[in-house]
Amino acid sequence: MGALVPLPVVVPLFGAALTLLLAGWPRLQRAISVLCLGGTLVVALVLLVQAYRHGPVVVAVGGWPAPVGIVLVADQLAALMVVVSSAVTLCVLLYSIGQGRSETSESTPVSIFHPTYLVLTAGVTNAFLAGDLFNLFVGFEILLAASFVLITLGGTETRIRTGSTYVVVSILSSMMFLTAVGLVYAATGTLNLAQLAQRLDDLPDGARLALELTLLLAFAIKAAVFPLSAWLPDSYPTAPAPVTAVFAGLLTKVGVYAIIRTETLLFPGGQADTLLMVVAGLTMVVGILGAVAQSDLKRLFSFTLVSHIGYMIFGVALSTAAGLSGAIFYVVHHITIQTTLFLVAGLVEERAGSTDLRRIGGLARVAPLLGVLFFVPAMNLAGVPPFSGFLGKLGLLQAGVAAGGPLPGVLVAAGTVTSLLTLYVASRVWNIAFWRAPRLATGEPVVQLPKLMVGATVALVALGLVLTVLAGPLFDVTADAAADLRLRTPYVRAVLPGGEP
Repeated sequence: MGALVPLPVVVPLFGAALTLLLAGWPRLQRAISVLCLGGTLVVALVLLVQAYRHGPVVVAVGGWPAPVGIVLVADQLAALMVVVSSAVTLCVLLYSIGQGRSETSESTPVSIFHPTYLVLTAGVTNAFLAGDLFNLFVGFEILLAASFVLITLGGTETRIRTGSTYVVVSILSSMMFLTAVGLVYAATGTLNLAQLAQRLDDLPDGARLALELTLLLAFAIKAAVFPLSAWLPDSYPTAPAPVTAVFAGLLTKVGVYAIIRTETLLFPGGQADTLLMVVAGLTMVVGILGAVAQSDLKRLFSFTLVSHIGYMIFGVALSTAAGLSGAIFYVVHHITIQTTLFLVAGLVEERAGSTDLRRIGGLARVAPLLGVLFFVPAMNLAGVPPFSGFLGKLGLLQAGVAAGGPLPGVLVAAGTVTSLLTLYVASRVWNIAFWRAPRLATGEPVVQLPKLMVGATVALVALGLVLTVLAGPLFDVTADAAADLRLRTPYVRAVLPGGEP
């Protein structure tokens, strides 16, 4: 099984090279991209089953064993993240193909889009599977380099301007991350995560806390945690719909994943838990208040994206098995639902010519299927029973109540208020864009939505419903993953046989 671990990274990179060579054959590009991501999803499912039944699957790249060589580790958390990211990237790819953009389109030039998109996918999976801090940094840089191209596709003035902000913030966070990597190596003499789990415990508390905060700062920027989230609502909405969707679903979650991995494996003492709880509460409340004030659908969804990052950080900050399990479940749920909503925003723009709520209306009458595609994930995001959003939030709030204390109690209240305000925002969008009298943005004849775009969105809506139906087994997986993360021994022994954290 170890031979399968590198494939989620290698296959997309190989596909990126092929699609770049086949820039003049768009159909071949599309076929190769779909095959690569479909194959990656199959491999990821096999790795998840293997990790769940038998423990982490490890491969030493180049035959050099840890801690000297680079290792890729597919434990339950990493394998689950690769499965969800592969499913989402495949659906978004099909959506982008359905848009029917030509090679010369300023929105998504095919010859550039496919290889760059596959490189982005490889960077995401490499970050999830990385067994050392520097390889995690490399994964971030691969996905960021690809995202710089995708966010500025077409070279329009708006995209270049907002893309510049995104690039500056990303480079700043990467510099912070690289600085933290250097400090960790200077303090411990290693960057292997399993070996760090052993050596960091021997450092003085002050030194450990300084290293922890430096890493948290870098990851918080990438995850768009308040007050380091102001860049996101100005950057994401200007990109093409497929790009915005995959950015919203995955890129911030790679930052959240890095926080989960380092806080559980490297810094299990909970020294930063109070700080994490405070920023989690502020992220939830400030983000959703920003969404309430928006009149553009993409910006509104961008603020809800920021807001719901707070739920995940809250689960990590509780430092309990229930809180960590709830956080992992919510990451899986949010990747799926937030991506779906941005694809729906793209469909609204395709159908009505705008995402400005002041210029559209009556979509439920002229496009009832589009109304359903919005309503289901919107209610899911708001946490309406019995959807997975409700189950995820319920798990997190129960974990907060069980933890006891005033600060978790405040976070439980903040989470409840945020959920209610999310429901208000979703209802407001429904009433204005879908329920009021028809008021399309242009007087031109309405366009029929491409079937592949609709089909890809339907697939993601269905995946959100599957998460609801299979919430019990999924919670079993996340609870088992959380137990392994807190125990640390399964991960360390898999990477360093005989090792103890």
